[in-house]
Amino acid sequence: MDAPMGPFRIPAINNYIPEKIKPWLFVLFVVLVQFSGGGVYLATLNEMVSGRALLTEDVQMAGFASMVGMVLVFTFMLRLKMRFTSKTSMLVCCGGLVICNIICLYTVNLFVLVSVCFVAGMLKMWATFECNSSIQLWITPTRDMPIFFSYIYLLVQGVIIMGGATQIYVSLFTNFQYVNYVVIGVLLLMMLAVLLLFNNGMYMPFVPLFGIDWFGAFMWGLIMLCINFIFIYGNHLDWYDSSSIQMATVFLVVLLALNIYRASFIRHPFIDLKTFTYKPVWQSVLLYFIIDILIAPTHLVEHIYFEAVLGYDTHNINDINLISWIGVVAGAFFTWRFFAVAKQSFKKTFMIGIGAIVLYEIGMYFIIDANTSKYMLAVPLFLRNFGYVTLAIVLISDLMRVPFQHFFQAISIQAFMSAACGSAIGGALTYHLFQVTTTKNFQLLSASLDKVNASLFSAQPQVLQGLLSKQILLTSFKEMYGYFAIAGILLLIILLLYRYPYLPKNLIYPRNKTIKKKLRKN
Repeated sequence: MDAPMGPFRIPAINNYIPEKIKPWLFVLFVVLVQFSGGGVYLATLNEMVSGRALLTEDVQMAGFASMVGMVLVFTFMLRLKMRFTSKTSMLVCCGGLVICNIICLYTVNLFVLVSVCFVAGMLKMWATFECNSSIQLWITPTRDMPIFFSYIYLLVQGVIIMGGATQIYVSLFTNFQYVNYVVIGVLLLMMLAVLLLFNNGMYMPFVPLFGIDWFGAFMWGLIMLCINFIFIYGNHLDWYDSSSIQMATVFLVVLLALNIYRASFIRHPFIDLKTFTYKPVWQSVLLYFIIDILIAPTHLVEHIYFEAVLGYDTHNINDINLISWIGVVAGAFFTWRFFAVAKQSFKKTFMIGIGAIVLYEIGMYFIIDANTSKYMLAVPLFLRNFGYVTLAIVLISDLMRVPFQHFFQAISIQAFMSAACGSAIGGALTYHLFQVTTTKNFQLLSASLDKVNASLFSAQPQVLQGLLSKQILLTSFKEMYGYFAIAGILLLIILLLYRYPYLPKNLIYPRNKTIKKKLRKN
């Protein structure tokens, strides 16, 4: 359907549903699909580790496998849209996610768990794209993509945060397995709604799934899983003193070399090597690598600080999640008004996002203390999520400068770093820095704890050890945030000197006629 030729309609839903309600049904379906997760729910990580005799790294590996599956679908998701009806796609995705949740509920085999989460991630992304693409013209009749991406990140990031809070409450009042039960029930109700409300009409140009490099997709998936394995299990296995890490690295290098060589001569590689040469592609990957390192304390330092030092319970953590959600909403709204509607430059909007993250680092540096209240944390956490959403919308909008035949491949490449591997890499580097910092601070702060220091004789050893441990953590946290703040300021200086004048003026999605012509030509 090309826009705007008449009033917006969704013919895939039966006509007895009012047209004004149809788009909101798809919005609801996206929320439910995003809530369904990828088989495992990292918000209940501690409960899963203790309840299934798994390592923390095992659950993280399964969670990242789901992200890898989602990333791979980006490359051919338009082909899925033009091959299957909306009803078929939604039923397959919901049914598949139900099966994946049932398997993840009972299996303790790590290989099965990772494989099922990988498939669940693919189904989750397929269903999300099916819903969002169906209401794209409702959101922006001119297909102005920065406006559409503002909606995407508002919905997806917002649901991730609030869904995690909901999962925590479900596991708190029952146990972590009931999260899967709730998700299965929600998906079954969603399947029933699809059966009753959708029809089997095909309203897109039919394009078969010929020409997709499935073997190349499998190889790229293995490459990302190898990267995640190295950085997730590296510290646990003592890095390259472990034969498993050595073998994974060799396998990664060989697989990457074979994949690149294969893509250089086959007719339709899963990811064309030319896609890597576009400036918006390699530039966004590099920037996401830096961003993931800058916000890496979110997943490590904050977790230890909130629980081990401040002693926050589940209710306090969910209050913090609410602050994060407000930051996501504000970031999406600001980027929509400032960048998508007012057409301010990429550079200006990007610097505002980086500036917000730098202010988050600086704010945390100054307020970290054993007596910090959660209300003092509100501004830094708000700025962190505000900045990240702003940066994400700008970077994905920048990919619209890539030719259409490579656009979806460019999204996959960017998502390799932003979703599939960036958090694992940033987390591993941050944890290594944390270990070095705490070791150094332990040596410095414990130097005076000896028999010569008579003022310490009256203190109980256990009390003294607890005070020392807390002071080491607080000092290390401040030092790390100081390092990240300095790195962020240097990045801002580089951006100030870097010429990047492009404005989001021509970021309009191609018409269906153009899309069909390109696909037929290939």
